[in-house]
Amino acid sequence: MTVRGTTADRTLRTPVREADVKLLVLGANGRTGRQLLAQGLAAGHEMTAFVRPRATPPEPRPRLRVATGEITADQDAVRAAVEGQDAVLTAFGSPTTWHGLTSPTLTVTAIPRIVRAMRDTGVNRIVHLSAHGVGDTAGQAPAVYWAVYKALGPMFADKAAGEEILRASGLEWTLVYPVMLVGGPLTGRYRTGERLPLRGIPRISRADVAHFMLREAAFPAHLRTTVQLAD
Repeated sequence: MTVRGTTADRTLRTPVREADVKLLVLGANGRTGRQLLAQGLAAGHEMTAFVRPRATPPEPRPRLRVATGEITADQDAVRAAVEGQDAVLTAFGSPTTWHGLTSPTLTVTAIPRIVRAMRDTGVNRIVHLSAHGVGDTAGQAPAVYWAVYKALGPMFADKAAGEEILRASGLEWTLVYPVMLVGGPLTGRYRTGERLPLRGIPRISRADVAHFMLREAAFPAHLRTTVQLAD
């Protein structure tokens, strides 16, 4: 597989633009979810933020709708949020916001509800944020990550199980596997590919991950495949 980079392409350092694209962000209060909302709104998309009932909602902004519900329990709320969207973006799964380390069943519980809602409403496109170390990517990691991946085993097993449901769903899915997520600005300079050569301690900013996911939602280029992201 040829590794595709985004080196110095100026167009990738600007917001992704596509008229009248309606996007739902599941896990909108997380750090990557907030990037998806900010960049999507800057690009002129119509964004829906799905947040938990007790979470602080995003500040009101033009072209932003807020929906509330428990993604693991509220089928009607998930369906209502999915209705009328062009694509679904998932950014849930952080242990700081979704208690993944103490109860690692989030993905395998949420994905069936998302799939059902998408089938019921005729929405086919989903870009799902996973993590490097899940599934086949574990064997491709630099040795420095092995101990971390072992410690995250239960969470990664949950993600892998949920993703198998998504793979079998018949939807137009893309699974995104970023290396270590860090803060920092949008650069547009990152590598993408089903397999990537990784050395040292590879990382990527959440802003760049959000940028890729928004591009993939607006301009699908990796249907029913996996994509690794790294700097």
